[in-house]
Amino acid sequence: MRHRKKGKKIGRTASHRKRTLQSLSNALIENKRITTTVTKAKALRPFVEPLITRAKEDTQHNRREVFRHLQSNDAIEELFGDVSERVGDRPGGYTRIIKLGQRSGDGAELALIELVDYNDVPPTDTGQGGSGGTRRGSGKGRRTPTDQGQAEEEEAQQEVSSDDAADEEASAGAEQDEDEPVDSEESNT
Repeated sequence: MRHRKKGKKIGRTASHRKRTLQSLSNALIENKRITTTVTKAKALRPFVEPLITRAKEDTQHNRREVFRHLQSNDAIEELFGDVSERVGDRPGGYTRIIKLGQRSGDGAELALIELVDYNDVPPTDTGQGGSGGTRRGSGKGRRTPTDQGQAEEEEAQQEVSSDDAADEEASAGAEQDEDEPVDSEESNT
């Protein structure tokens, strides 16, 4: 039984797991978002969030405690400099995990883990709650109201352009008929 066993083993020994989480943390702090598997992202979150919390208060003791986990001076400078300024008033929840689907090679579930305050585009929320779809469909065919407006505009433009093309063809055909003189003698023979 696995009762009260906290954390994910991610298929590694303790030392290998420690170094994997260390390198993932360094990459996340330096790049602000990384793509990895869902399991590694879920294991990374409880590893890196306490480090970010410590970075809010810039003391020598906190720097040494964080360095004990990260072992990278560049990551420490970034964390205590830029990252701590951005997350200064946030009480927790510094990371977001977004599932991306399956990897084509081995079918592993991929996820994007990012620092919340560095997201350029905030997630769109309709405010309706729930999935909003049926249990039967996957929801790929649904459109948002902005998509419907854009689709209607595109259809209107296509109709106008097709009407213009039809008018041009009709006028071209009329001009061609006017250019050719009709001989009554040729038509009788």
